[in-house]
Amino acid sequence: MSIITWFTESVMTNSMMILFLVIGFGYLVGSIKVCGLDLGSAGVLLVALIFGHFGFTIPGVAKDLGLICFVTSVGYIAGPKFFRNFKANAKSYILLGIIIICSGALTCLAIVKLFGVPADLCIGMMTGALTSTPGLAAALESTGSEAASVGYGIAYPFGVIGVVLFVQLLPKLLKTDMDAERALFTAVTDVELKKENKKYFEVEDMGLFPYALAIVIGIILAKITIPLPGGGTFALGTSGGPLLAGLILAHFGHIGPVSLKADVKMLKVLREFGLILFLAGAGIGAGAGFVDILKEHGVMLFIYGALMTLVPMLIGYFFAAKILKLSVFNTLGAICGGMTSTPALGTLIKVTKTDDVASAYAATYPIALVFVVLASQFLAIIC
Repeated sequence: MSIITWFTESVMTNSMMILFLVIGFGYLVGSIKVCGLDLGSAGVLLVALIFGHFGFTIPGVAKDLGLICFVTSVGYIAGPKFFRNFKANAKSYILLGIIIICSGALTCLAIVKLFGVPADLCIGMMTGALTSTPGLAAALESTGSEAASVGYGIAYPFGVIGVVLFVQLLPKLLKTDMDAERALFTAVTDVELKKENKKYFEVEDMGLFPYALAIVIGIILAKITIPLPGGGTFALGTSGGPLLAGLILAHFGHIGPVSLKADVKMLKVLREFGLILFLAGAGIGAGAGFVDILKEHGVMLFIYGALMTLVPMLIGYFFAAKILKLSVFNTLGAICGGMTSTPALGTLIKVTKTDDVASAYAATYPIALVFVVLASQFLAIIC
């Protein structure tokens, strides 16, 4: 047996090796700058798509664990300032979330009517363009067709990469003074937390106990289902439950005499690690039949999927900036939430150099989550 054959067989059968090869090469690809733009962590998704196309697999738990770690960390970091920011801009976040999803749904409807794309396939593409797994579940249920999964797989990669590039490109096009914008944004969202003289009991220094508690509570919240008009149901899911739990626990900071504080450095490490696990799992899963799907249905489907990502972002930006008069940082954070784009939030935090943008994401995200489910059900009825 040659060394190359031995290495190939070893890699194919060792899922942990595959996972970290994807992560390593993904960061390498993500660091390449073109015209000042880079994919960053989303480079992991691109490499994972290639590995998935060639039949490599990793354990499904990696994607779920990554998503849970990421959204819990985001919630915990944003929690102390989230509720004040939401109270100040609640109407704007609600409106923006609705407008972004409705724009995506109308684009989907136009593509079905004008270009004759099958409705079940196109509805799935819409959920992929908006990177919404709950939306896909609703599309599968409402259409009763597995074609929705195919559409999701076609549109999902650009749904991730498109928003990642958008949050980097827009500030450059607007020639935004990032330092001035950051100072303005943090001045508005910052809140002087009351210094408490009382000492709370800390189970351990890093805050892994409250972090684990937030995940447990979040998973419980994720399972709660709420009936929706038309016979459907809504649930926060793996992405929404831990996010909400992290926000609440970080906001209160303690339960009785027990501290719920977590070390920010630890949270940032877990946030990044969770993000790349999620991207690796999502990319390998989507890459398995990606090329075959495009060969069968044509490259135009990819373009239609890209439109369902770009149109909602552009409409969302103009509505937020011109009508709602939100700041650039608030606008971009809310667009990430409205597009339900977890990877783009990670990129936006790096671009803006402040964790506070997660507050706008966390405020808009639940609204978008509900409406993408409703949009999938509504489109299945009228198309």
